[in-house]
Amino acid sequence: MTSGIVGRLVKAIGDRYVLTQLADTAPYLTDWRGRYSGSALCVTCPGTTEEVAAVVRICHEEGTAIVPQGGNTGLCGGATPIGGEVVVSLGRLNRVRWIDPIDNSICVEAGCTLHSVKEAAATADRLFPLSLAAEGTATIGGNLSTNAGGVQVLHYGNTRDLSLGLEVVLADGRIWNGLRNLRKDNTGYDIKHLFIGAEGTLGLITAATLKLFPYPSQVATAWVAVSDPAAAVSLLGKLRASTGNQITAFEIIGRSALDFVLMRIPNSRDPLPLRPNWQVLIELSGHQEDLIDSLTSMLADALDCNLISDATVAASKTQVAAFWALRENISEAQRLNGISIKHDIAVPVSRIPVFIQRADEALRNAFPGLRIVCFGHIGDGNLHYNLSKSETQANEEFIAQTKTVNRIVHDIVHDLGGSISAEHGLGQLKREEVKRYKSEVELDLMRTLKHALDPQSLLNPGKVL
Repeated sequence: MTSGIVGRLVKAIGDRYVLTQLADTAPYLTDWRGRYSGSALCVTCPGTTEEVAAVVRICHEEGTAIVPQGGNTGLCGGATPIGGEVVVSLGRLNRVRWIDPIDNSICVEAGCTLHSVKEAAATADRLFPLSLAAEGTATIGGNLSTNAGGVQVLHYGNTRDLSLGLEVVLADGRIWNGLRNLRKDNTGYDIKHLFIGAEGTLGLITAATLKLFPYPSQVATAWVAVSDPAAAVSLLGKLRASTGNQITAFEIIGRSALDFVLMRIPNSRDPLPLRPNWQVLIELSGHQEDLIDSLTSMLADALDCNLISDATVAASKTQVAAFWALRENISEAQRLNGISIKHDIAVPVSRIPVFIQRADEALRNAFPGLRIVCFGHIGDGNLHYNLSKSETQANEEFIAQTKTVNRIVHDIVHDLGGSISAEHGLGQLKREEVKRYKSEVELDLMRTLKHALDPQSLLNPGKVL
C-alpha cells in the first residue's frame, strides 16, 4: 500500500516533488524550535491548487493522513508530522495573483512569505500591516492557519481581521473558491473563518485575498523606560487619549529579554544608559506632519508626571531599525540560549500587571532561581512569558516540570479571563491543556465541526483536538 500511494502521488505531481529519502525530508520533520520531530511517509511539494487537490484526493482515497506545512516557523508543533503522514509543503504556491490598489486588496497564494506579500503590496504603494519577526520565512498560509498576530494588532487587527476571502482544498480534495474581496457579504455563514486559526485541521488554505492600506506618510518610534508593567499600561492609556488610533505598536520588553538579545545577537546596543527593568517600544503612524515632535512632547509630559523615567525617540530610519531589531530578535536570542518553557497568553490589557505579579510570585516560590523572560504585545494584551534556569542541569530538571509550570501560568490566565494561546495556536503543545479551560459545550462544537469537514480525521491529526 505504501508504494501504491507514493506511486499515485508521483504520477499526480511528478517524481521531483515527492520526497522519500531522509536526506530530502529531514527539514520538514522537525519544528523550528527543535522540540518536535516526527516521521512521514513522504513529503509532497505541489505547485498549484489543483495539484494540492490531487494530493489530498489521493490521500483521502487511501485513508492516509496529511500534515500541511508552510514556512515551518510555528512554535507549537502544529506543522510537524507525528508519524506516517504525508506532509504537504505549500512553499511552491508562491504567486501573487493580483493587486487592486483602488479596492485596497491583494490575492496571494499560501506559500508566499509574509515579506514577499509586503513587498508586493509596496509596489502598489500599499501596506500589508501584519508584522512578525519570522516574516522572511513564515508564509501566509501558516499565518492564516494560526491567526497570527504580531506587533500591529492593536491598530490593524490580527490575520483574521486582515482577510477578505480564501481558497481552500477540503478533506476530500474538493476546492472551495471563496476568494472574494468584498467588504460586505451577508449571505449566510462566513465560511472562511472556519479555516482561519484551524491549523490545517479542517482544510488546506491555498490562497487568500487580504486587506491593504495606504502607507502612513509619517512614523514616530521611541524606546521608553517605565518603572513596571502598571506604568506601561498607564502610558498606553495616556497616549491613546492623546493620539487616538495613531498608535500602531506598543511592545513591552523585560530586562532579561533585552539582555538575551544584547548577549546573543551581534551589534546589539542598549538604547538607554541606566538599564531599566522594563521598557516599551512605541510606534505612532499617520499623516500628521509633526508626529515625531508630538510624540516627543507627549513623552516629556509623561516624564514630568513620573510615568516614565527615560526615553529616546528615533532620529533616523537606521535607529528605528535598530530599535525593532532588538524586539524582533528576542525569540532567536532565546533559542540560541537553550530550551525554555514558553507561554503565549492573552489577558485584558488592564490585567497585564496583575498577571505578571501573580505569575512571577507563584513561579519563583515554586522554583527558586527561575529566570523569567517576559515581553510582547502589551497594547492588545498578548504576552510571551518564557521560563528557564541558567545552568544546563538545573534547566533540564526544570523543563521536566513543564506540566506543573503550565498549570500555574494557565490557571492564573484563566482566572483573569484570558486565553492560553493568543497567536501561536495549539498544535501539539496545548491540545490537551486546552481541555481544562474550554467548556465541554465549546469542545463539543469544535469536534462537531471537525467531524463534519474531516470525517476520517485525516487532516493534521493530533493537533488542536
